[in-house]
Amino acid sequence: MKLCLRLVALLCLVCLAIPVLAAESTIDDGHVALVKQARGSVTITRGGKTLEAAGGAQLEVSDRVVTGAGATASIVFRDGTLLTLGQDADIVVRDYVFAPKEDKFSFSLYMTRGSAIYESGKIGKLDPESVKIETPKATVGVRGTRFLIEAN
Repeated sequence: MKLCLRLVALLCLVCLAIPVLAAESTIDDGHVALVKQARGSVTITRGGKTLEAAGGAQLEVSDRVVTGAGATASIVFRDGTLLTLGQDADIVVRDYVFAPKEDKFSFSLYMTRGSAIYESGKIGKLDPESVKIETPKATVGVRGTRFLIEAN
């Protein structure tokens, strides 16, 4: 009977540890954002390979996201920043650091073309100077807000 109780207790501990281990691996796996929703032709280019984006796809630093004609994509970054891409958008995630315990923040995107709606997350509120969105003709500094940006 004691052996059975010990096995049950061990099984419970293993079950409790799995979500903690999964959360830690999520933080350390290099992803900085998730594609919340993709409609139409949306691709992610990483390391020379291009993949079709779907809801739940992970983004990493240096990833390029391209939406086709009539397509849209919603992206949620780890700090809660929301980026909604309109049709024919082309962005690259240049840099992203969200380490509030170490007081380190960086959010840098380059938008070659298209339009996007940006809504600040925690980085924009905790360290707005670290947020930069660049286009071929302008650099946008963010001060904890929401805006529409277009690049042609």
